Amino acid sequence: MNEIKIFSPATVANVACGFDVLGFCLDSVGDDMVVRKVEKKGIHITRIEGFDLPYEAELNVAGVSALAMYEAIDVDFGFEIEIYKNIKPGSGIGSSAASAVGSVFGMNELIGRPFNKTQLTAFAIKGEALASKCEHADNLAPALFGGFTLVKSVKPLKILEIPSPEDIYATIIHPQIEIKTSESRAILPKEVALTDAISQWANVGSLVHALHTSDYELIKDSLHDVIVEPHRSQLIPHFNEVKTAVLNTGALGCGISGSGPSIFTLNKGLETANKVKEAMESIYSKTDIDFDIHVSPINTEGVKIK
Repeated sequence: MNEIKIFSPATVANVACGFDVLGFCLDSVGDDMVVRKVEKKGIHITRIEGFDLPYEAELNVAGVSALAMYEAIDVDFGFEIEIYKNIKPGSGIGSSAASAVGSVFGMNELIGRPFNKTQLTAFAIKGEALASKCEHADNLAPALFGGFTLVKSVKPLKILEIPSPEDIYATIIHPQIEIKTSESRAILPKEVALTDAISQWANVGSLVHALHTSDYELIKDSLHDVIVEPHRSQLIPHFNEVKTAVLNTGALGCGISGSGPSIFTLNKGLETANKVKEAMESIYSKTDIDFDIHVSPINTEGVKIK
């Protein structure tokens, strides 16, 4: 096999209480990519559609992760990468992660899968760092592993897979404004109160337990962020209004997807997820801000061959 076509999914990181450690994978939106072997050595980005991104491998997230992997293999050929970008950069649903994951997943498939998913995440994290100015894997891990994941540590890299309750759906609204990950990290406090830290790690622990046991009431009781959301929500128009509306509609929880501006909810059942979509639409349709809304089951497979 000399060429492979890939679907590299969008993801939601942080999942309210799990800043930089929790994430889950979406099924309804993602990038399409093509990776092929070529005689010319090195990494070559030959086509980009959807958004204006650099073709130079060392300046492109997909290229940087591919270069990291290329340096670790001994081959006498190179790779071409085509990117069909469906996830808007700066959307908060893992645009850079999808690019970083897609290139290394495709290369790995073409050379016989010598690397496991954790090793692929280690390569992809180099590309993600280009976008966010730091190495974190909360978007990368669910894109590669599928479902819910927890990044136990980055150095050494250790990723835990968490079960996904069967009847859980995500509804995400993406206001068409851009918030760069590096900028949204800059507004966060360097220190937090011990009482807030205790609340936050209690929520993380109980959310992980709730996902393992499909305890929807405990999921609802755990999706609270007392550390990051109070700061980042100021960057997102109508955030508090949306959160109040969707919780009143029946969402289990609502929070900022990644660094924003996307807002995510988790819901029990497709019917509630669609009602939440209507509640989101009713608020943003009264503004002059364009938006997209995605309703998606949890993608338990992650990145995959098309």
